[in-house]
Amino acid sequence: MIEAITSINSAVNGVVWGVFGISLLFIAGIVMTIVNKGFQFGHIGHWMKSTIGAIFSDKHITKHTGKDDRAISQFQSLCTALAATIGTGNIVGIATAIIAGGPGAIFWMWIMAIFGMMTNYSENVLGIFYRRKNDKGEWCGGAMYYLRDGLGAKKGCKKIGAVLAVLFSCFCVLASFGIGNMSQTNSIAGNMNSAFGIPIWVTGIFIVILSALVILGGLKRVAAVTEKLVPFMAVLYVIGALVVCISHIGMFGEVFTAIFKGAFGMKAVGGGVLGYGINMAITWGFKRGAFSNEAGLGSSVMVHSNSNVKEPVRQGMWGIFEVFADTIVVCSLTAFAILSSGLVDLETGKMISENAGSGLVGEAFATVFGSIGPKFIAIAILLFAYSTVLGWSHYGSKAFEFLFGTKAMVVYKVVFIVVTFFGCTMSLSLAWDLSDTFNGLMMIPNLIGVLALSGTVAKITKNYVDRTFHGSKEEPMYSAFEDVQKAQMEASEEE
Repeated sequence: MIEAITSINSAVNGVVWGVFGISLLFIAGIVMTIVNKGFQFGHIGHWMKSTIGAIFSDKHITKHTGKDDRAISQFQSLCTALAATIGTGNIVGIATAIIAGGPGAIFWMWIMAIFGMMTNYSENVLGIFYRRKNDKGEWCGGAMYYLRDGLGAKKGCKKIGAVLAVLFSCFCVLASFGIGNMSQTNSIAGNMNSAFGIPIWVTGIFIVILSALVILGGLKRVAAVTEKLVPFMAVLYVIGALVVCISHIGMFGEVFTAIFKGAFGMKAVGGGVLGYGINMAITWGFKRGAFSNEAGLGSSVMVHSNSNVKEPVRQGMWGIFEVFADTIVVCSLTAFAILSSGLVDLETGKMISENAGSGLVGEAFATVFGSIGPKFIAIAILLFAYSTVLGWSHYGSKAFEFLFGTKAMVVYKVVFIVVTFFGCTMSLSLAWDLSDTFNGLMMIPNLIGVLALSGTVAKITKNYVDRTFHGSKEEPMYSAFEDVQKAQMEASEEE
């Protein structure tokens, strides 16, 4: 049975992450960058000031909503989104990319992130623009809504929009059990066992109990936990990785050289065939980049749409920062820690270390911290992976809600919590393969929607830029359902 599942999964994975899938992901990033006139480049100071800068200067960014308001703050939406994206992909995923694609994979990861910033931005803009409120007063937004109500509103596209919305939701529910559950809990259990000797079943029970306490409490409880957990775990890991990098700073010149040479096939991975080497570098750089920051998957938009903000572009800028923080900062630090620690032959790209995944990162940290290094990574994975479980529990529940209604969400949450235990005991390779496959399946309908609605994103962005930088007095483009949502947003602000 397992062999059959693996065989089918490998075939599907090869299709969605082959030339078609990677090309679609890359093209979407380029198109959204062009139609929005390079917003991530031309307005870098503005989106930095409006995101990370605003946390320290604008109390409305971090201010919690009222008890009866089911929305969450902008900062909470970012933390919940980062909780889902900053996970094992930032540690295990980067190590895997270097092993399979060589140092050059890191360059293509950067490229994917640079253009992915605008894909993530566009998803958030569309998410806010097409969101609605459910029976409980909670915002509901995401790819399924802009596929159904955005793409579906175009002439002759009503049926295709509805079908793609359902397909995306189905794939998202399945992906939540892969990328957001099994692969994460599997990594937690394996690392806690190898680092501290804790039995896998004990870790499984602990995760089930902890997850139940948070997830069954709803989005506000998830957001309350992630806004405390994410800054702590990110700062802790970044400091540790910086110490490793600074300790090996003399290697940085060679590391940069290896990354750029490997990216353009100037040397083959592991001494192999030149063309094969560059193909693997591009493929693994793009795959791990997408797995890490999730730009193009249509996942994080589901929590960004719950923000109490009413300006689509303002939430879109948090999407840009999300990719920047996840990939350009955290993933790059992991890569440099590995490559500067002497575990990879920088001339050929061949692995010197026999470790893989988190073991490779733990070995890199051990070059500076000694025996504490692997334990530090085990704890980092525990925090990163558990926060991902919390974030993805929300994504899956919103997709399940779209398919079966608000009342059915509790069924999904219970099943999701139970699966965390089985994720601890399953095959690591199968868990990761399933994650890649479901990621790709989510990506396809989402990107079709983003590309089809690129003109809408461009108009909303132009409207914001003209009002913010050129003094235009035109009416803001806040919502596609202005008559309904204007009253809802005003009511939320008054509370």
